[in-house]
Amino acid sequence: MSDEMNENLFRLKDKIALVTGASRGLGQAMAIALAHAGCHVALNARSADSLKETAGKIQGHGRKALLVAGDVSDEAQVNAMVEKTQKEFGRIDVLINNAGVWEGSFLVRLTKVNWDKVVQVNLTGAYLVAKAVGKVMLKQRSGKIINVSSISAFKPVPQSLAYAATKAAIIQMTRVIAVELGPAGIQVNAIAPGFFDTDMTRRYQEDKGTLDAYVARIPLRRYGKPQDLAGLVIFLASKASDHITGQTIVIDGGESLV
Repeated sequence: MSDEMNENLFRLKDKIALVTGASRGLGQAMAIALAHAGCHVALNARSADSLKETAGKIQGHGRKALLVAGDVSDEAQVNAMVEKTQKEFGRIDVLINNAGVWEGSFLVRLTKVNWDKVVQVNLTGAYLVAKAVGKVMLKQRSGKIINVSSISAFKPVPQSLAYAATKAAIIQMTRVIAVELGPAGIQVNAIAPGFFDTDMTRRYQEDKGTLDAYVARIPLRRYGKPQDLAGLVIFLASKASDHITGQTIVIDGGESLV
């Protein structure tokens, strides 16, 4: 295989990506990674103001950034954001289905209000966005959908009930959608991050003793940084992964092995 062919496998120049939950943390890191690889990126979060930092960084890579603020659990808002993206760019090549909330609590303290919030954002939101973007990709007969799950989907962690349930459902949703959209040349995969340094996990890092003990159990002896997702996301968004679909790839430094 020639060097040129190798380089083209990961080439994303002028591809169009839509990233939900792109204002901070893993979503922001994945959006910037895609821009660095050549994508123009439509950025989603509830607030347009919260997306300005991410947009600036994308534009710093010489790529276009489109703000498509909206609530992913609201079907009308999801359809509007996808329509705006398609109107601006003409197509959607990559979807990063990342928007999510935590609301951690023990079973007996978990309120139905918080349960419903997690399900509506993490699961219903992922379904609505995949459905709207899937229609676009079916017409194109091409596309990459990357759903964000978590190692909480298969590693029971106290206080993660609502979050873990939705992230486990994301894995099966990924498999079903991969089967349905595969004949149109669309690949659908999921990534399952472990403990990463984000706003969502910040309060768990405040107790240094507890954090050090936790990290000591991770085979690579560190927790993830958002930029650690860059290579995996570029791989799944590129031609290099054209024969991979319906899979969940764990990225956790080996955390789920112990």
